Amino acid sequence: MLQLQNQRRRENLAWPSLIARCFVSCNMVLLTYFALSLVTRFFSNSSSLLLQLSLSALVLLLVMGLGGWFRRLLGIHASAPAFVFFNILFIWCFYVFIIRKGVSLFMDILFNGEVAMLIFGLCSMLKSDPGVVRHVPSFSDKPTEGSVDELNNLDEDLELLASGLSHESAEDSILERRVRYCRNCTAYIKGFDHHCPAFGNCIGQKNYLVFMALLLGFIVTEASFLACSSDYTISRIHSSEV
Repeated sequence: MLQLQNQRRRENLAWPSLIARCFVSCNMVLLTYFALSLVTRFFSNSSSLLLQLSLSALVLLLVMGLGGWFRRLLGIHASAPAFVFFNILFIWCFYVFIIRKGVSLFMDILFNGEVAMLIFGLCSMLKSDPGVVRHVPSFSDKPTEGSVDELNNLDEDLELLASGLSHESAEDSILERRVRYCRNCTAYIKGFDHHCPAFGNCIGQKNYLVFMALLLGFIVTEASFLACSSDYTISRIHSSEV
């Protein structure tokens, strides 16, 4: 009962911090696109494409520096998953209020469906279990404090543990048999590939396919957005000629 009360207390304390991080992420997204719009507005006619790309990269670096300033001065840092979500939301709003009027019905249905699936995939990725190992040998919870030999022995023992937990044939892939400790999640992950800050989760055996599908979804959605933007630009040119 006491543990449950402590867990609820920690969750209640985490909500203000989460809201503040989302607020910072939202403002960083708005600031980024506002600054990029200024680059295209004032340097579109008299500047080369290379200069515009250089200025855009400089703007992104300044926004990242601003995020570091928030973290040092206010003790609040942006949330990477929230930053990704607000980017998707901003692009979708830009499409709905500006680009949508110049695209076909088929492209409209296709792009809105892709955005909906992208948001659903991002939420699924945040909640997915990457393959957390619930029962591990009695090693130290902080393997970084040991020597290099101890860490190597720990990795070998954990790989043997993973092969024993899987109950699968000896032809399983290395990804399925590997167990690594994630310092961000403070957990042992079966089939550990890496920790993805943008999606706020580890990439392991159980969510690797979801991760790859989500990356493919981002590529397809970006391609659809470029196609819709091209249709909108062409329709604007034709309307101005008429």
